[in-house]
Amino acid sequence: MPYLGPGVLALAGEACTVPASPDALVARLTEKASVPHKIRNNLTAAAQFIENFKHRNTVKAAMTEAFTNAMQPTAFHRYLAQMPKLPLMVHAWYDDLPGKALAARTESWGIAQGISQSEHFGNWVHYFESDATLLPNPPESRFSVDSCAPAVAPDEAKRWKTLLYEPLGSIAPAENYLVSDTDFVEVLTEIDIQTPIPEPVRDIRKGRHFLFLGCRFGKQLDRLWARQVSKRSSEFHWAVLPGELTKNELRFLEEKNIKRIDMPLEDFADALMGGEPEAKTQQPEMALGA
Repeated sequence: MPYLGPGVLALAGEACTVPASPDALVARLTEKASVPHKIRNNLTAAAQFIENFKHRNTVKAAMTEAFTNAMQPTAFHRYLAQMPKLPLMVHAWYDDLPGKALAARTESWGIAQGISQSEHFGNWVHYFESDATLLPNPPESRFSVDSCAPAVAPDEAKRWKTLLYEPLGSIAPAENYLVSDTDFVEVLTEIDIQTPIPEPVRDIRKGRHFLFLGCRFGKQLDRLWARQVSKRSSEFHWAVLPGELTKNELRFLEEKNIKRIDMPLEDFADALMGGEPEAKTQQPEMALGA
């Protein structure tokens, strides 16, 4: 099952008009807001500072401005979206290209998005039909201050053939963003026991493998989402990870038994779509010994 990170946007080349990395995004957010120098390169801390001193709506408006675009999905997005069997696609960034690509899919599909408690207290997830209709959450999916309920899904969402899961939210269809420190506080408190993970994701992932694309695992938050979304799935996964890896990335590959595919994402995408560039696939222990 594909797990897309911000690095997939690099496949768009010069046509990419939205931030394609946390560093690029925090630069956009701090263009018009004065943020202390020590946190200017820290996305969640910078967003929190802006939220504290400018209001939550300022953060939301800046995120929407950064990701408003007329971009079309890349050939790779379209290829993944038209796979005959695609029960789950995870998209851990804020652009809308996966949804645009899935719009051409003939089978039923929908979206599960993580939501900010600052704006939608009481639920972990919002579910949207492919036409952007918001589905009402079942009463049992709501939590109180004293009791956090699991992310129970509406019955309609359980019948979709393909689920697009966006744990960080997205600009589409409703401008939901988890980006500031506060946004992650409640989620991170419960994530280890899987409470915020949507019910369909917990069901679909059983016994299945993930393919991480455009993801890096040098930062704790990126590792956390990859770890928790893939929890209780299968015994090993794959990741396209070119170039030199950090110590944190190497440890994470070993921890999650992720087989490294050491080649540029562009070459991997071409190979998967029909070309034949060479790829070097490594077991985690092989990567650690490199």
